[in-house]
Amino acid sequence: MELFGVPLETIYLYGLIISGVLTFLFILFNDIFSGLELPDQFNPTLIFSFLTVFFASGFLFKSVTGLNSGVIAAISLLISLSTVTLLNVFVLIPISSAEESLAFHDNDLRGRVGRVLTSIPVDGFGEVLIESISGSIAKTAASFKNEGIASDTKVLIIEVKNGVVYVMPHQN
Repeated sequence: MELFGVPLETIYLYGLIISGVLTFLFILFNDIFSGLELPDQFNPTLIFSFLTVFFASGFLFKSVTGLNSGVIAAISLLISLSTVTLLNVFVLIPISSAEESLAFHDNDLRGRVGRVLTSIPVDGFGEVLIESISGSIAKTAASFKNEGIASDTKVLIIEVKNGVVYVMPHQN
């Protein structure tokens, strides 16, 4: 069967090449598109994956089997939908959730206990190490009550302003 005078096998092949190149370019320049807040249905990764799998399966079925063109298109559509659904559910959604869970905000540090790395002088700054399950964070620190705190002292973080944690000695 032909479409616009071009065999369907050629259309599938051209579609596969174009969607594969677009997918590769999207992977390279993903940071440019990350600022666009599109709904999940318009995720370019899913769209390009759908097109690539659709054209690849259409090309393979058309060149290997002797099935009707409509049946091939329907089978390719089902394969693409199921593949993209599995990709979204088992890969993209867990990755996006994991990425958000590793980040922290300065306000999340309030109430945590840390250890002074560099002593904090009166009216000055030092450094505090805050340890957690996912790793350690070193932050610039100042005394909340404007008193000197020696290094290796356990401290309680009272507040965070402009990236500086204000601490006071922690009593067990």
